Amino acid sequence: MTGGERWRIFTDLDAARGSILKRYSLRDVDVPEAMLARSVKLFGERLAPEDAVRRIVNSVRQGGDDALREWNRKLDGIERDELLVAPDALGAALAAIPSDLRGALETAAERIRAFHQKQPLHSWIDAGAEGSLGQLIRPVDSVGVYVPGGSAPLPSSLLMSVIPAQAAGVPEISVCTPPGSGGGDIHPAILAAAAIAGVERVYRVGGAQAIAAMAYGTESIPRVATIVGAGNLFVTLAKQQVYGDVGIDGLLGPTETLVIADEAADPVLAAADLLAQAEHDVLASAILLTPSLELARAVGREIERQLAELPRRDLILGAMHNRSGTVITRDLAQAFDLANEYAAEHLCLLLNDPWSWLGKVRNAGGVFLGEHSYEVLGDYVAGPSHVMPTGGTARFASPLNLLSFVKVTSLFALDADAARELSAPAQVIAKAESLDAHAAAAALRESR
Repeated sequence: MTGGERWRIFTDLDAARGSILKRYSLRDVDVPEAMLARSVKLFGERLAPEDAVRRIVNSVRQGGDDALREWNRKLDGIERDELLVAPDALGAALAAIPSDLRGALETAAERIRAFHQKQPLHSWIDAGAEGSLGQLIRPVDSVGVYVPGGSAPLPSSLLMSVIPAQAAGVPEISVCTPPGSGGGDIHPAILAAAAIAGVERVYRVGGAQAIAAMAYGTESIPRVATIVGAGNLFVTLAKQQVYGDVGIDGLLGPTETLVIADEAADPVLAAADLLAQAEHDVLASAILLTPSLELARAVGREIERQLAELPRRDLILGAMHNRSGTVITRDLAQAFDLANEYAAEHLCLLLNDPWSWLGKVRNAGGVFLGEHSYEVLGDYVAGPSHVMPTGGTARFASPLNLLSFVKVTSLFALDADAARELSAPAQVIAKAESLDAHAAAAALRESR
């Protein structure tokens, strides 16, 4: 490993795999002592995060609104009893935010809706000589959207989650989001985004208690069929625990960007893209793969220069120390092998001819081709949802899209001749499985 203490450069692949390319499970969370100490204050005993979440989920499932209000006070300092934001507050927030922000949110909403409305999504029925078979595509009845609040309100996350659900035809959408830090109310930009998206139900509740409320319903918050949206560790654990009683989009962890760059890449732009990702969270991953040691060093110098001017410098330094850095690869082909192994949320190709390499990509939440398609555009205004699989789940999961909000019902409509013809093989399989009633039901069709 070379470079300074801030931006690391790994020349040894095994060392990189044991460090910044290593994947972590929710089961591997190293619980800080401060978090355990706080659990004593809240629960009277030291509880691991998953046990604390289980207590919260069960209390909301059993106690409804009263439990929600109690957890709001204990965890987020929310003293207001009103859980539902008054509908006129949404319009008031939209009128109050700066005009340039309103215009930007409206542009984002238009592009997100236009993109998702292009996604093919339709039922089909194959009417043949033996009858009909097919699939019915129907939206889920309701969706709950979790929008993080806290120190960095994310109105873009509301748009990126709500609008695809609307495009899929979901009739009922509820949003849960915590007020900002310091005991204030929900950030007006989030309320304004709700107004732009046409959401009418926004609730003042965050954390695991919000997930439980949407999963099981309370006096004020309706039960939903599917919950989507990213959050902190407690939100993610709550989604894990309620899954099965409700659908979820996935277990979304800290955000990540993996950049593959060749020697012709602009180190100024590469550094800016990596820093943009690192400012999300101390556990965010910002990784550069390149065969060019010269480029790696230039990017490291640029990171130092640009870092000095960024307000969220401490967060960025934490991310750089934990899960970020450069890996020097043998060539670009090896870089793509590592990228598929890592399965990043965002894969950015800062290459002279990125299209020629696209066929090498197997695992990624989103692919950004070239310096003009930078990841920040994907965060806000490009069009595809920025809710993408993290933690290596891009090996099997997809970004939020219309398929996240629909279910498939198989359609069977065979005629009498087909029923008689298929009776014999059905009986054979049923008898092999020792299911005699199955075989008998099939046998009856041979004479009817």
